Amino acid sequence: MKRNIGNIVFIVLVVITVLVWAVFPPEREGVEHYARYQAGMTLGSLVIVLMSFSLFLSTRPRWAEPFFGGMDKMYQTHRRTSTSAFLLMFVHLLIVPLHLVDLALGNYLAIVSFLGIIAIVLPTLAPRVPFLNKLTGNTYEGWKRLHGFIGIFFILGYVHSITVRAPTSPAINWNQVFVFLGIGSYLYTEIISRFTGRYVPYTVAAVNHPNNSTTEVVMKAKGKPIKHAHAGQFLFVRFKGDKVLDEAHPFTISSAPHEGELRVTVKAVGDFTRYLFANLKPGMDAVVEGAYGLFDYRTGGEKQIWVAGGIGITPFLSFLRDMKTELTHEVHFYYTVRHPEEAVFSDEIEAIAKKHPRLKAHIRHSSARGSLTVDEIVKNAGGDVRQHHVYMCGPLPMVQAFERKFLEAGAGNIHYEEFNFR
Repeated sequence: MKRNIGNIVFIVLVVITVLVWAVFPPEREGVEHYARYQAGMTLGSLVIVLMSFSLFLSTRPRWAEPFFGGMDKMYQTHRRTSTSAFLLMFVHLLIVPLHLVDLALGNYLAIVSFLGIIAIVLPTLAPRVPFLNKLTGNTYEGWKRLHGFIGIFFILGYVHSITVRAPTSPAINWNQVFVFLGIGSYLYTEIISRFTGRYVPYTVAAVNHPNNSTTEVVMKAKGKPIKHAHAGQFLFVRFKGDKVLDEAHPFTISSAPHEGELRVTVKAVGDFTRYLFANLKPGMDAVVEGAYGLFDYRTGGEKQIWVAGGIGITPFLSFLRDMKTELTHEVHFYYTVRHPEEAVFSDEIEAIAKKHPRLKAHIRHSSARGSLTVDEIVKNAGGDVRQHHVYMCGPLPMVQAFERKFLEAGAGNIHYEEFNFR
């Protein structure tokens, strides 16, 4: 229940906003098409609530993670609120009575704000459209820079609302709370966070290549390290001194919390990660933010199933490396790759499994034995997985397909993180 409190609070705020405008409507005197006018004001207020909540989630508050089920779930809510605000803006423009629109400053601001938000949101909703890619340079950092202007257009939208015919209603005071929340969140993200210790300097201590497509980056803190609370978390890191690598990207931490150095293991599957494989060198400066995430097997039940696909091994490496004492859970661990050389750290995994009798490690090479199936996993678990907690990490299509099959088999406790922060 706790992991849903954040979304419940948000829904309650939306409902209260509608009720406030219903109980304290704007004055009717001198207003034609009053019903449309009131509906337009209510929708405009909802846009402000949605955008302010989205801007708040963009600050990545670690204290709020438990109330959403993790940082990845917070970003899913962020996308939903942003998309909803975007769609409601269209409805707001259609509903507001046309005769109220004149050439006042507020209406020019509305046009600028609306077009600006469109330019920011569309590359997120449709990132593969060629002409939209030009707005971001087709890079994550370009998308982040463009996204950084959203707060400016939020402020312009608010100025629009007070420079057109503003209604005299107590509901405006309710609106002001969210205006301040949105502006404060934006200022924190873009300015204040730089001075709060959120970004921690590290040095690249070593760069290892376990195979011809994987990079293990070992980083050592220059001063006080980040707070790495538990195995399975992730961080954002960028490497200074190289224009391409100086982009913050999320990676799962593959080292254990008690280790003196941070390790991330990266598969060369995209432009950025391929460039990292070829160009990252020891001695380079790194800036780390985190750690985030609630992917933690220790909070699960006694019987567990772990499934790692390809580079999805990283959080499980952290789990395994953190086992300083006897494992208190009964775990069937499946690590599936296409070819044997892709199974990074397999010797280490097997060595750890030998020390923990309750850990059953299954390393699967699909090119030789065929693809791993949920039916096979269920059979090895005794034919009943209803009491098992399932932890998965790997390519999203694989994770989603396995989730459907596990649900069909009766598993109700399925955990995974979605690393899509756009």
